[in-house]
This record gives sequence, structure tokens and C-alpha cells, in this order.
Amino acid sequence: MNRLNRGFGLIEMLIALALSLVVVLGVAQVFIAAKNTYVSQNAAANMQEDARFVLSKMIQEIRMVGMFGCLGTIIDASAGASFTASQITPISWDNANLKLTLVTADVGAGGGTPTWTVVSDCRNTAMAYSNVQAPATGQLAFPIRRLIYSLKNGQLTMGSGIGTPTQAVLVDNVSKFDVSFGLAASATDTAASSYSPNPSDPARIRSVRLTLTLRDPNSRVRDQTFNVVAALRNRLP
Repeated sequence: MNRLNRGFGLIEMLIALALSLVVVLGVAQVFIAAKNTYVSQNAAANMQEDARFVLSKMIQEIRMVGMFGCLGTIIDASAGASFTASQITPISWDNANLKLTLVTADVGAGGGTPTWTVVSDCRNTAMAYSNVQAPATGQLAFPIRRLIYSLKNGQLTMGSGIGTPTQAVLVDNVSKFDVSFGLAASATDTAASSYSPNPSDPARIRSVRLTLTLRDPNSRVRDQTFNVVAALRNRLP
């Protein structure tokens, strides 16, 4: 038989199959790695989006803490004189129960029913009423809400109202929620010089630092911690 007409031998076929298998395995490995990278990046992006939504909302509300209208003196006409107590402590953090309470001016018209409404002519009188109160001619209405954020069973929830309001879930898979307050050296200083979770003098609070840690329930990405600082626009009593 002519040597030039011979086909591939068994050894050559085995070598070719082995090389093809190596190439296929390499391509599959690259594909799997690319897919895992996409899945982990997508999970991280979802966590960042959840954190951005919650923290931006809380920052907006923290900045409006202590804003009770255009006059400093307000007559409390609310049920049970509940508004007076809210003025004394418009922001507080319960570290044992992981609960943040805010008394803040409602931002925009989409906040739902306010806890109180301060009606004022911005010159002589201001009165606080429970729920919604329509202003008379020449008056302005300032909706005020009492908000409670809390962490329980891996869920960050929020409720609005007096007492212990019903909580709605804002975000799941939360492993840590922490709050600390930036304190000035004295009630007259403007800049925060230290942080504390339980300040003894609310008049020294200048900012609020929020820490939120989210986890991926499918362990596709490591826990991600987000920190933001919100400055108070209104001095607390």
C-alpha cells in the first residue's frame, strides 16, 4: 500500500480527541467564569440599588428633622398633646431594639396622611393638629410625620404614626443597621467633633451617620456595607 494513502492511526485520533477535549473544557471554563462574574455583579448592583433607595430616603427625612413650620412657638392642639412630646425628642435611636425614630417635615405631597399638621400665618400664631388640617386664608400648612425605622428578622421596615405603627418592609436581607450622631463640642458650635449612638444633649447633634449592611441570600457576593452621613438643617432643642 502506498504510504501517502494511509489515514490517521489510533494514536493520532486519540491525541486529536484529547486536544479537542482540552479546548472544549477551556472554553466552557471561560463561559462559566464569565457567567459567575455577571451573576455576582448583578447581585451586587441590586444590593447597591436597594441601599441607595433606602439611604437616600432616610437622608432626605433626616435633613428635615425638627422643621415644624415658620414660627418657633407652636400651640399644641393635637390629640393627647402628642405633638409637644415629639418636639422635645424629634430624633432618637434605640440601640437595643435597632429602632430609629424621626419627627420630620413631610417632603412633597406623596407622603400620605401626616401625623400632625402645623397651621400658621408665619407672623403671630402656629397651632399643631392631629392628622390633616386645612389652612385658612392667609395661613400655611406644614405636614409633620413621625417615622419609625427598625430592623427585625433581616428586614428593614418603616412605619408612620403615634405609638407603635404598622411597619412596612423597605428592604430584605439586611444583616446590620446602625445609627450614630455627630456631636458638636457644645450647643453653640457648628461642626461635629465626635460620634455617639446615644447623645445626652440633643442640642449638640449636627449630623447622623447611617450604616447599612446587606447580604446576598444565595451567597453569590460578599456582604456589602454602606455608610452615609446626613447633616441636620434644623437645630434641635
